[in-house]
Amino acid sequence: MLLVLTWSVLLAVGAGLIIHPELGTGVRASSGETPTDFITAVYVGGSSLSIVGASDFAPHTAAMKVMFLFNSVVGTSVISLTLTYLMQIYAALRERNALGLKLHAMFPDGELSGGYNNLSELAGEMAEAKEGHHFYPVLFYFRFREPYYSVSRTTLLALDTVSLIKSALADDKAGWVKKSASVQQLWSGSLMLVSTLDETFLDQAPEGGGDAITAEPWRARYFAALRRLRQAGLPLVADEATGAELYVTLRGRWDPLIAALAPAMGYSMDEIDPARSRPQEAARRAPFQERLRSA
Repeated sequence: MLLVLTWSVLLAVGAGLIIHPELGTGVRASSGETPTDFITAVYVGGSSLSIVGASDFAPHTAAMKVMFLFNSVVGTSVISLTLTYLMQIYAALRERNALGLKLHAMFPDGELSGGYNNLSELAGEMAEAKEGHHFYPVLFYFRFREPYYSVSRTTLLALDTVSLIKSALADDKAGWVKKSASVQQLWSGSLMLVSTLDETFLDQAPEGGGDAITAEPWRARYFAALRRLRQAGLPLVADEATGAELYVTLRGRWDPLIAALAPAMGYSMDEIDPARSRPQEAARRAPFQERLRSA
């Protein structure tokens, strides 16, 4: 609303500056004496922003007639385009929020099974979110209080899901899922979105990779996820240690991007990734971690 009001006021003032010297000569009142003050000029200029114009003032020279016509075309075009742009912005914002809420509702308490039934749909919506931010960069600056509406949280869930699919599922029984176009599209779209945001906010994307301190909680979370996936009856990799290392490698590619992006968008990583602040709890929930250490 402030944007539309600003455009309208500036156009009216600009037209008033042109019309002011012509009051009483090139532009006259329909009846009575024509006021020549600047407020009247702004009023005439603002009224001429519409095709209808003001009924009590009219141009009387060719130059002012062209001026009134040009001003009406510019005014209606700018205001219409601004309103249309704002409507498109909020439509794209609603779609982004709907995707965030859908991912949040799909993974209650870290449950990931719901995502496997909707990989293709999620991948398409993530690609739409990426293109929405490409066409409307101003979406970068919309922030909601709930962290599950943020791009950081949405991309974290999507990329963590794909990382688990690639590292935890068995190649012989679930290889087609790992190589499917939906999984690749979800991975590529999410990674491109968070990388674009990092380049926009931070001028450059931080380098990936995880050190020994950050990798240990990632391994603990991987083994905790294995237990949940095993309880769901999904086919898992035989070599859990190798799978854990693959998960750490994959996570090292995107976790630093999200960790750098979240504060720039006004969120703490504890809000975006609550499990990050509970490494000890994650370790206690990973009964296979000692097996990895011994291996």
